[in-house]
Amino acid sequence: MMGTSEREQLLHIYAKTRTIAVVGASADESKAGHQVPRYLQRQGYRILPVNPRGGELFGEHVFRSLAEIDVPVDVVEVFRHAQEAPEIARQAIAIGAKVLWLQVGIVSEEARQIAEAAGLTVVMNRCMGETHALLRLGPGPHAPLDA
Repeated sequence: MMGTSEREQLLHIYAKTRTIAVVGASADESKAGHQVPRYLQRQGYRILPVNPRGGELFGEHVFRSLAEIDVPVDVVEVFRHAQEAPEIARQAIAIGAKVLWLQVGIVSEEARQIAEAAGLTVVMNRCMGETHALLRLGPGPHAPLDA
């Protein structure tokens, strides 16, 4: 369960977010790194996939790194190992992101400290798609496509 202030903070993040850079976006449809960004894209957010493999995903160019992104980014959503999070936090700061969001299972106090020291809001160990549904903003990433 989430408290009122946490709920308000999360609602504020979704309300202010237009563009989400997804570090660790995956072409594998069975992975959360594919399902969650695809869901968020269907909810009207622009998804900028970030994966060293490059290519195209969700109808968008895949950036090989956050540093390659040349448009404003509101949220950097992370589907990578926790030990990579501090460096991703530094890159999120460098591109001017406002939020660093670490998916379920990803906890890094070092990344939190780096990002918060630069003024970013940090969300850790929480699914951005499931949270969207929990706040009743949409059906959630596991809902049928016609929901």
